Amino acid sequence: MVDKSLKVLKDILRKEGLRFTSQRQSVWDEIRGSHEHRDAEDIYMCIRNNDVRVSRATVYRTIDVLVKNRLVRKMEVGDGRSRYEPRLDDEHHDHMICEETGDIIEFFNEELENLQEKIANDHGYTVVRHVHQLFVKPFPE
Repeated sequence: MVDKSLKVLKDILRKEGLRFTSQRQSVWDEIRGSHEHRDAEDIYMCIRNNDVRVSRATVYRTIDVLVKNRLVRKMEVGDGRSRYEPRLDDEHHDHMICEETGDIIEFFNEELENLQEKIANDHGYTVVRHVHQLFVKPFPE
């Protein structure tokens, strides 16, 4: 049985007029196989460290295609470096970003989701999508 995400990747690359290559698959596999929120340079270095010959340009272009086609989520966390996480079969979650350590903590809160929907409804709208990021610091000791 063919991996569903591999078929999706091949279809997207074809739609974008790009060939399916092992290097592009390596980019997708690296992002999909990690629970980290990493920048493109880190993704590139991890792929190279796995002895895959790939150019930086291929990594960056592939990431852009994956973001454009909603396989990967691009996050801005305020430090000038975009972070990426997979979206395929991904359940909705929000993020807390620690300003001291840079740690990114995923969370889901049903009450918060309901409140957002209520606020939108009270103003005559329905939520289509949202980005919720909390910038946090640990409690002082």
